Amino acid sequence: MTVVLPRTATTARTTSTVGTAPAPTPLLKATALGIALAALATVVWSGSFVTSRALADSVPPVQQAFWRWLVALVAVAPFGARQAWRQRQSIRRHLGYVVVASLLGVAVYNTLVNQAGLTTPAANMGMIMAASPVLMAVFERAAGGRLGARRVLGLLTACAGVVLLIAGGAGGGTGGFAAGDLWMVAAACCFASYSGLLRRKPAELGGTAFLFTTFLLGTALLLPAQGVSLVVQGGFAPTPGTVLPILYVGVVSSAVAFFAWNRAIALVGPSRAGVVYYLQPVCVALLSWAVLGESIGRPQVLCMALILGGVVLGAAARR
Repeated sequence: MTVVLPRTATTARTTSTVGTAPAPTPLLKATALGIALAALATVVWSGSFVTSRALADSVPPVQQAFWRWLVALVAVAPFGARQAWRQRQSIRRHLGYVVVASLLGVAVYNTLVNQAGLTTPAANMGMIMAASPVLMAVFERAAGGRLGARRVLGLLTACAGVVLLIAGGAGGGTGGFAAGDLWMVAAACCFASYSGLLRRKPAELGGTAFLFTTFLLGTALLLPAQGVSLVVQGGFAPTPGTVLPILYVGVVSSAVAFFAWNRAIALVGPSRAGVVYYLQPVCVALLSWAVLGESIGRPQVLCMALILGGVVLGAAARR
C-alpha cells in the first residue's frame, strides 16, 4: 500500500526551486542590454578616431563630416524615412529639440573630431574624449538623477586612469597638449551635451525616426560649410584609401553606433553608459597601435587596466 503525503507549502517551495536558477528580472535584462549597446558603440567609435587621423592628410575635416553623414543618411533612410514621415507632427512639435541634437551630435561634434585629427595622435583623441563621461554624470546629477556611490567610485577610478594616461603622453610621447587637443576638449563637451540631451528625448519620438531626422538636419547644417570647404580647400581624390574609410564611418560608426548609443542612453542613462565609454581610450590605443603604428608602453597598459577596472565597477547596478 502506498501512502501519499499531503503536499505542503514548504515541500512545494522546495521542489520548485531545487535545480532552478532564478530568472533574470526585466530591469537586469535592460541594464545588461544597455551596457552591451554602449560598449558596442564605444568600440565602433574607437575606429572612427583612427579613421579621422588616417584621413587627415587627404580629406579636409568638414568634407569628412559631410560625406560621413550623407552616407549615414542613405544607410538609415530605408528604416527611418517612413517612420519620420509618420511622426512628422511630433517632429514639428519638438523641432527645436531635434535641431539642437542634430547640431551637437552630428554637425559640430564630428567636425571638431576631424579638425583635431590634423594635429593630434589618435590615442590622444580617444583619451581626451574619455573625459566626456564626467560631464555626462554632472548633467544627469543636475537633472535630479542619482548616481550611487559605486558608480561614482567607478567613474573616479576610470577618470584617474585617463588622467595618468594623458600625463604620461601616451599618444604623442611628450606628455603635453597639441593644438588639436583643444579641439578634442570642445568635441568632448559637445558629445556629453548630446548624450545628456538624449535622456530628455520626448517619448513620442521613435528611435529610428529621431535618428533619421537628426542625420538629415545635421547634413543640412553642414552643407554651407561643405560649400566653403570645396571653394577654399578643393575636393579630394576618390580612391579606396579615402572612400572605404568614409563608408566605414558613415555606415558603422554613424548609423549603427549612434542607434546603439541612443538606445543605451534610453535603457541605462547617460552616466552609466558614460562609464562604459571609458573603454574608448583603451580601444583607440590598441587600434592606433595596430593600424597606425603608434606605440603603447607599460605605463599605458597599467593605466588601461585602471580604466577597465573603473568601467566594471561603475557599470554595475546601483547599490
